[in-house]
Order: sequence, then structure tokens, then C-alpha cells
Amino acid sequence: MDRRQQKTRDAIFSAFSELLSQNSFNKITVQQIIDAANVGRTTFYAHFETKDDLLREMCIEIFDHVFSSALQAKNTHDFSLSAEKPSALITHILYHLRDNRKNILGILSCESVELFLGYFRQYLDKSLALKLADSCALSGVPQDFLINHISGSFVNMVRWWTENGLAKTPEELAEYFLAVIPPIA
Repeated sequence: MDRRQQKTRDAIFSAFSELLSQNSFNKITVQQIIDAANVGRTTFYAHFETKDDLLREMCIEIFDHVFSSALQAKNTHDFSLSAEKPSALITHILYHLRDNRKNILGILSCESVELFLGYFRQYLDKSLALKLADSCALSGVPQDFLINHISGSFVNMVRWWTENGLAKTPEELAEYFLAVIPPIA
């Protein structure tokens, strides 16, 4: 994707995010998005087939960044030296979610919450849970059960965290999570 296309896509994401912070997902129209992004209808549809597709792509962009395999130093955190520790992986993901709170809180406060959490769970199943499950297999427990258990618990923890205004720090949440999910500690 060239810079012009990326700039347009970013403008659409930004406009959509701003609209989500003010309105529910179902009340937002494509016309409102293109007006706020200052793009034409044809341009919007060149990037996204529907408003649901826009939401899906926004989630993918967030999660691609959140679940990046490289734990690089960021303005808010640096877990690059402790990449193998489960607590570092969990805290890293939570920092990225907190750093993207404007988009995530807007998405989680509307009807699209289940769609968002479904995409989030898919990423957990493929990324986080597999890494954690591979490093801590329990005898007699099927790996798919363990992945399901860890992912479900993590998604519900994030939901709880957002419903409580992200009041706890990522470190506190990681500590809570590891206390109740001992197989990954």
C-alpha cells in the first residue's frame, strides 16, 4: 500500500474512531464516516466494502500491532529484554490495549463489542495462547482445552478491565491473571 492509500486509510480509521466515541456503531452511517474523513464515497468503498468491514479491519490493525511477536521498546513500556516470560507477554499486550484505548473503548461501548471480542479471541488463540500453552503443557489436559480456557479468561479480563475504566495498571492485571491461571505462570 502506498503512502497516499495509507494516509486515506488512516483518515478513515481516525474519523470512524472519533464517531465511535460519540455514537453507537449502529447509528453511524458511511456518509458520516466519509464526511468526517473528508474522502469520497468511491474512495471509502475502494478501501472497505461495508461499515462492518471497516470495523474488522480496524480490529485487525490494532491486533496486528498488539500481538506483534517483537516486544519492542515503546514510549509507555519496554519488554524487549524479558520476551520469554508470560507476565511480560501479558503485560505487553495490556499496554498496547491501553495505548489504543480510544479505539477500543469506543468499540467496546457499542453493539460491536461481541464482534471485537471475537476477533480478539481469534488472535489470542493463534498468538498468545499457543505460545503460552506450548511452554506449559499440562499432563492429561488437551492443548485445545487449555488454549480455550486461557483465551476465554483473558478476553473476559479485558472486558472487565474496560468496564471498570482501565483503572488497574497492566502490571496489576497481569499479576491477577497469572494468579488465577497458574498453568501459564
